Amino acid sequence: MRSSDLERALPSPERIREQVRIALAEDLGDGDLTAALIDAVSEADVRVICREPAVLAGRAWFEAVFRQLDPAIRVSWSAADGDRLEAGQPLCHLHGNTRALLSGERTALNYLQTLSGTATLARRYADAVAGTGVRILDTRKTLPGLRLQQKYAVVCGGCHNHRVGLYDAVLIKENHILAAGSIAAALDAARAATPVGTEIEIEVEDLDELDQALAAGARRVLLDNFDLAALRQAVSRNAGRARLEASGGVTLEGIRAIAETGVDDISVGALTKDVRAIDLSMRFL
Repeated sequence: MRSSDLERALPSPERIREQVRIALAEDLGDGDLTAALIDAVSEADVRVICREPAVLAGRAWFEAVFRQLDPAIRVSWSAADGDRLEAGQPLCHLHGNTRALLSGERTALNYLQTLSGTATLARRYADAVAGTGVRILDTRKTLPGLRLQQKYAVVCGGCHNHRVGLYDAVLIKENHILAAGSIAAALDAARAATPVGTEIEIEVEDLDELDQALAAGARRVLLDNFDLAALRQAVSRNAGRARLEASGGVTLEGIRAIAETGVDDISVGALTKDVRAIDLSMRFL
């Protein structure tokens, strides 16, 4: 993972501010009733600690939470997004208004725990195929409202982004093919309907459909639920003409064998769908 990859995946500061504004409104509503018990001018020091091995992701959203509540709050980090973390490792120190720190605690940790959970799982998948040259891709199976945040976290974990949504690339699936009449017709329609340079991928369900797609000039093909033997045959038939993506039924235990068939990419919905938040604690000092 290069810093340039993270920079490209990170949403704009304006987008992050808006995402955080919505998250804070969801939690604070008309105001934090409990924080009102605290002296309005008191200040505190806080430390965030990671309680288990993990990969860090989400610093920008964590900081933006406190920046919106009180721009005077200072955050000092001892780890960067993409870093591997050990149990008991301090992540950052905060100093500022006590009320603001308490009001932002849950929203800020929700971001950091969830995105670090995504990055940690992505790192496990990336490590499982290390040395094969295969890219592990995310999908659109993201948590509602967290699409861009999770796709950034995937990159923090060493994996790669597929299309962000329905608007930035074409993925022709079974129902699109049925509606168009054939694989060739669907590809022709996609080329005619999109600007030059738009990435067009088509899904196939067997080797015969792969042959049809290649004959129609497909440059990227998704092999849906192919077993290992069929994947190897697909790679042989393709002979480098199109970029091949394996998808469907992918597990952490079986992904290495899929990578070793010679496919170029493997897409994994679990990267963003089956997420367990990382155990972090925020302690007032």
